[in-house]
Amino acid sequence: MNIFSKFFQKNATIENTNLSKNNIKKSIPLKIDHEDKNDIPFINDLTDTELEEFNALLDWNCYILDKNGRRFGNIAWSGKRMGPQTVNDYRHKILNDRIPLANKAVLEIGCFEGIHTINLCRLSKSVTAIDSRIENIVKTIVRCAMFNYHPVVFKSDVENWLSQKELLKADVCHHVGVLYHLKDPVKHLIELSSFIGRAILLDTHYAKEEEAIEKYETLGKTYSYKKYAEGKDVFSGMYDHAKWLTLEILVEILKNSGFNNVEIIEKREERNGSRVLLYANK
Repeated sequence: MNIFSKFFQKNATIENTNLSKNNIKKSIPLKIDHEDKNDIPFINDLTDTELEEFNALLDWNCYILDKNGRRFGNIAWSGKRMGPQTVNDYRHKILNDRIPLANKAVLEIGCFEGIHTINLCRLSKSVTAIDSRIENIVKTIVRCAMFNYHPVVFKSDVENWLSQKELLKADVCHHVGVLYHLKDPVKHLIELSSFIGRAILLDTHYAKEEEAIEKYETLGKTYSYKKYAEGKDVFSGMYDHAKWLTLEILVEILKNSGFNNVEIIEKREERNGSRVLLYANK
């Protein structure tokens, strides 16, 4: 097989895979029987045909339901984000109970498609939401606008972001599902502490002590970590691998960065490994 045959075969396989995913998405019904409905001012009154047209404009990878039980967004693919997402996430209450957000500026790291962003806008004085993927920036802006919320949303590489420091300053950081995708999580947390004034809610995977067999040096110190291979889909990080720190190292870095009080709220075992939800404040 010559190089051209291999090229066309590879691209035909990718195209067939994408077609398969798109066909699965198209087969998902508009109306979903589920109790988790949302009052979405600029979606509720659309006709079914209009909402289907709206959903088709962007390649959504998650969805919520309007007050009529209709899907705003879409599944990712078969077996991924098949059910409606919850806007009023339990972690937001945990955060708001510890540091009332009504007069606080919030930085959301990794907004994805705006699910968390909506409720953070409800609870706080202002929200700045960032993501490393342009498509997620667009989807977050669109999703929030349909609720009549207008956070500041822009692209940011959180491993090379100090030029945006003035734009990123906030009282509180909402940091869910991002740290375990980074190649230098230590540097990220240390830099983050310089423009977050009060507190952070962090939800991340971590390495167990026996898993942290690799070592890397950053900012003059050496840290143990677990090497985690990244994929190439929208749920993966931006690099070929990520470094998972141990929980002990995570807590140590936060405390050394000025977040003196660290509360471990919950630990859980998930399909990809151990995960922790913690709250830290200055």
